[in-house]
Amino acid sequence: MERKIYYSFHEIPFGYDYGYGYGKPSLRFSQREIKELLISILVLSLAFSMAMTFPAYIYFYLFFPLALLAVVTAFACHEIAHKYAGMKYGYWSEYRMFPQGLLFALLLSFAGIVFAAPGAVMIFGMPSREESGKISAAGPLANMMLAILFIIVASAGIIKNIASAIATINAFLAFFNLIPLGPLDGRKIMAWNMAVWIIMIVMSIMLLIASF
Repeated sequence: MERKIYYSFHEIPFGYDYGYGYGKPSLRFSQREIKELLISILVLSLAFSMAMTFPAYIYFYLFFPLALLAVVTAFACHEIAHKYAGMKYGYWSEYRMFPQGLLFALLLSFAGIVFAAPGAVMIFGMPSREESGKISAAGPLANMMLAILFIIVASAGIIKNIASAIATINAFLAFFNLIPLGPLDGRKIMAWNMAVWIIMIVMSIMLLIASF
């Protein structure tokens, strides 16, 4: 019997032995996942734009397009990279927002601060230490690749200020997530391969310096 790949918890019938295995399913999103990703992107973009205009909040709309672009490249691409890596190993992987984290981020933005735990990609299954490390590494790697891209764009003099800002945000997000504490990616990468973690965090610091 051919094994069917399910892309969302909502599609998995109870009692069905769906099993897991290596594969490369197409990158698909459930309706709930799309909704929660969009909500997270919009709330984070609003939080960033409010923080950028602190304390003159009335002008937040002027910074909203830049905040939206930064959030899409830094946050959304980070989470989608985790999702794809999880799916590559055959695990159910789907983004879930943290409403309390989004609310906290929005409230802090009124003080000119953005510190957010908007949500995360949930992996259903029992990945090995290596698989967990590689899935965790996918997010910071995506941010570093984007940082490199926007550093090149900025150095070419194309929308220099905007490109530099996006590069800095991506480099910082990569560095922050590589800190080996709590639920951050760095702890799982370090548990899998210390050398990989050292290379990645050094690269993230170098990109952060280069983006200024």
